[in-house]
Formats: sequence, structure tokens, C-alpha cells
Amino acid sequence: MKKYIKYFLIVFLLVGLYLFINHFSNNKVYYANDFGIEVITSPIDYDNDGIDDYMDIMLGARKDAQNHPRYDSSYVAGGYPSDDVGVCADVIWRAFKNAGYMLKDMIDEDTLNNPSDYFSQGERRDTNIDFRRVRNLKVFFDKYASSLTLDLNQIEQWQPGDIVIFGEKYTHIGIISDKRNKKGIPYLIHNAGQLHREEDALVKWMKKDTITGHYRWNGENYDSIW
Repeated sequence: MKKYIKYFLIVFLLVGLYLFINHFSNNKVYYANDFGIEVITSPIDYDNDGIDDYMDIMLGARKDAQNHPRYDSSYVAGGYPSDDVGVCADVIWRAFKNAGYMLKDMIDEDTLNNPSDYFSQGERRDTNIDFRRVRNLKVFFDKYASSLTLDLNQIEQWQPGDIVIFGEKYTHIGIISDKRNKKGIPYLIHNAGQLHREEDALVKWMKKDTITGHYRWNGENYDSIW
């Protein structure tokens, strides 16, 4: 009997060790240099803080992820929700604010000057919510950002600070992290009410809602447009 218990304990320990090693190997974080990928930097540092726009946007999204706001899509008079609540689109304007850009103001102005780009017949502008709607962000980035590949196999084309939109009806949005999984696919910084707001989620979300937008902000065009 003792012999069988001994064998059982050995098997139990070996299985436990395997699961432990497998868990941490699958969750190991990689970075661009692990795959020989050059990290692209923006020629613009709009807020003059010594950090280029792309990295500033990514770090702003990470700040929101670390703050872990409760998912709440309630309408907010004045537009801006408090720091402890938010939705996926709030990650974006908070990320841009970290780089010195007031995304709400830009969208408010563009919807005023070009309402037909954003609204169907009968729809009206609402500056309290327009900048928090992914479909409006899709229009804005289609116009003013660089559109990039939707193919996750082109891992070098997915860079920190890029914006990614999901769904044919534009149901979700997030920011690309500088972290990557073992295949080189970058992590996504986003808010869907999940526990970990910066996670290896691009493939998972693509299976749920196909990627319909991948953008890089053109800060060099900012002053000529606004």
C-alpha cells in the first residue's frame, strides 16, 4: 500500500511540475527585440515630454489599464467619465491625452465640419458621447491616421501605440502594447470589463470579432488639420 502511495505522490509531483512550467512558459512576455523587430518611433513628441507620440499613446493606455476603471457605459453629461469608470473607447482618448492630444476636441470639430462623414440621416451630433463611440473613432482614424495591415502574421507591422478596431459593426477598440507572446503577436490594452486589461488577446478577439481597423496616428499632420 505504501508503495502505491509513493508512486502516486511521485506522479502527482511530476504532473504538478509540468503544469507549473507549462503555465509560466506560456505566459512568458516577449518584446520586439526577441524577434529582431525594430520598434518604430514617431518623429513627433507633441507634448515635449521626451517620449515620442507612439510610446506616449501606449503608456497612456497602460496607465488606464493599471488604474483598472470599472466597465460602465453610462451617458455622462460633459462627456468625460470619472477616472474610475470607462469603456473600450475611453482607453483611446486617455491614451491620446497622455501624448498631449485632446481627442474629444478633435472629433467634436470634425463632426461639426463634416457631419455627413459621421452621421446617417436623422442622426444628430452629441459632443457628450460622440468621441466615446467606436464607429465615430473608426471614421476619424480612417481620415487622419495611417491604415495598416490586418494580418497578424505580419508581426513586425504591429507596433506599440497602434490602434486596433474589431467587428464589422465596430464593436471594440484597443491599443497595441510593446509586450508580445511567444509567436511575436503583441498584447492588446483594452477594456471589456476583463480582469487583465493588458493581455494576449488579439487572436482571441479576432476569432470573436474580426479586425476591421489597424491605425497609426499621424501627429505630424495635426497642426495642418486643426
